[in-house]
Amino acid sequence: MAFNALIIIATCCRAFVGILLVSLMVMNSVHADPEALQDFCVADTKSSIFMNGRPCLNPMEASPEHFMTSALRKAGNLSANPLGFSVIVTTPANMPGLNTLGLSMGRIDMAPGSAIPPHIHPRGSETIFVVRGALNVGFVDTSNRLFSHKLVTGDVFVFPKGAVHYLQNIGKITAFIVSAFNSQNPGTAIVSLATFASTPAIPYEVLSKAFAISVQEVSQIRKSLGGT
Repeated sequence: MAFNALIIIATCCRAFVGILLVSLMVMNSVHADPEALQDFCVADTKSSIFMNGRPCLNPMEASPEHFMTSALRKAGNLSANPLGFSVIVTTPANMPGLNTLGLSMGRIDMAPGSAIPPHIHPRGSETIFVVRGALNVGFVDTSNRLFSHKLVTGDVFVFPKGAVHYLQNIGKITAFIVSAFNSQNPGTAIVSLATFASTPAIPYEVLSKAFAISVQEVSQIRKSLGGT
């Protein structure tokens, strides 16, 4: 009888441990960046140490200024980008208190008729809030289904982590968008540049087969995008 009870207890313990491990895996999966092990880790922007993030200042050296930035206060120079948009982001370089917190923000300004080409953020999901203007936005899932929508002032839209997505200004005024990420460094890879303007180049024959175009057309696209 006692032996059977021990078997039941052992079985229950194994089941509990299994449930606990699955729960921990699910909880951890919602975070794009590793969890911090202290209250904060103000980035030491002068350190030359290369690591996954930035080294921490002594907490006693932290100040309120480390946790704020005015980087997003002014719009970027739209004329400096042939595509007609500007993106300014918060990073541990301009806001040291962000370090290890697993989040960041950005300011996007888009001239009328401009578009941010299809791109991905490999390390974070992105939420955008339209402060001013009218947009057409969308992302593509792994079954190649497009989720697109027209947004106006006050609307919010989310792009899942790693999904190819775009933004297009369909209004008559300069659009102003605020974006937020669940990563301090979500990264950005523009699909066309990553594909046709990589260094070294992806073999021309591979791109020719992938896009059903000739090698000569691949070469022409690469040159138009600044590749070699």
